Amino acid sequence: MSAAPARKPTPARRTRARRYALQALYQWDLSGADLNGIEVQFHEDEDFGKVDADYFHELLHGVPAHLDELDALYRDYLDRPVGELDPVERALLRLAVYELAHRPDIPYRVVINEAVNLGKKFGAEQAHKYVNGVLDKAARALRPVEHPAAEAGGGLSGTS
Repeated sequence: MSAAPARKPTPARRTRARRYALQALYQWDLSGADLNGIEVQFHEDEDFGKVDADYFHELLHGVPAHLDELDALYRDYLDRPVGELDPVERALLRLAVYELAHRPDIPYRVVINEAVNLGKKFGAEQAHKYVNGVLDKAARALRPVEHPAAEAGGGLSGTS
């Protein structure tokens, strides 16, 4: 039996991939379970057919592979050590900073907006605001040409 053919990536499928990746990275961070085992578990979900499976795989394996690099890219914008972040916020920041650093094809505004929406859904009451602030600063540093506030010194608007 062969694997199902890959479906065309769409924004909705990418959004679902990020949501599943956030949940999987959270699980990995808390349990230390094997990434491949976690991936299999998520593939068994009845709604996984609506997910960009390739992107889910990239995020799930890419974030842990670059963990120290990713944490270093946003650490200076935190008000506490990375290890003291809420696990959802930590997983979300790692996922979004991975996209900012390794996926220049995805506009920084999309990365931040998706992260803010996930923060609203899965994070603590004000997590999305904290994540937005940290990611805006990270985007200025990682995408200075794309982020107009990098030179102007202004903030990001319209991403909540």
